[in-house]
Amino acid sequence: MTGPRNWLIPAEFAKALSGLSAAAKRNLDPLLAELVMIRASQLNHCAFCLDMHLELALKKGESQARLDLLAAWEEAGDRFSAKERAALALTEAITVLTDGFVPDTVYAEAAEEFTETELAHLVAAITTINSWNRLMVARRTTPGETAWHS
Repeated sequence: MTGPRNWLIPAEFAKALSGLSAAAKRNLDPLLAELVMIRASQLNHCAFCLDMHLELALKKGESQARLDLLAAWEEAGDRFSAKERAALALTEAITVLTDGFVPDTVYAEAAEEFTETELAHLVAAITTINSWNRLMVARRTTPGETAWHS
């Protein structure tokens, strides 16, 4: 593995993607949104985003114990609510796209737990964190590093 790559993300692109991220999270519980950001970042091996969203989750009141279990949420019993489990399953399905699509059962579970508006925002939040992850991983951005022009 090599170090960071020298190109910076254009400021206007980072600003636009930041706006999309903020809009996507508007109708989501802030802690749930952070769990989604962290889980997608784990799957995408994005250290930059993991570092940022783990810190944000702790500041917003998430427990270290739940964050420690997030990578194994399916085996964590009742540590995560049904709504959180549905969001995490949808996050994994959208992030990995193993079968080339989101399975109907995963989508149906999420649709049972979220309103139509919440579900649309959840899908948008998952999509934007995956975009951020791919940018940071492509650039090999390390935690705390400046990745775009100010």
